[in-house]
Amino acid sequence: MTDDEQESVTPEDAVLTADALKAMGHPLRWRILCALGDKEVTVGDLARQIGTTQSNMSQHLDQLRNKRILVSRKEANRMYYRVRNEALLELIGSMRSVLCETNLND
Repeated sequence: MTDDEQESVTPEDAVLTADALKAMGHPLRWRILCALGDKEVTVGDLARQIGTTQSNMSQHLDQLRNKRILVSRKEANRMYYRVRNEALLELIGSMRSVLCETNLND
C-alpha cells in the first residue's frame, strides 16, 4: 500500500474493515470460512462438518453475511453460502498461511 492509499482510508472504511475483521476473528466463524474455501455449501453440511447445531451455524453465517463476507442463495428449502469474491478468498488464504500455528512458531 502506498502512502497515498494509506491516507485515503475514510473513517467509514476503517469501521467497515474493522467490523469485517472482528466477524472473521471469531473461532467458529474462522472455521466456517476455512471449511467453505471456494465452495458453496449448505447450512446443514457446514454444521455437520464443523460439529455444531444448525441453529448455531445459521447465526454465525448471518453475521458473516451481514458483514458482506459471505453471500447466500436459497434453493427449495436449503440455504447455500459461499465467500463473496476472489479477493476475500485470497485474504483468507493469506491469513491462514501467515497466522496458522505452524507459522507462528518461528
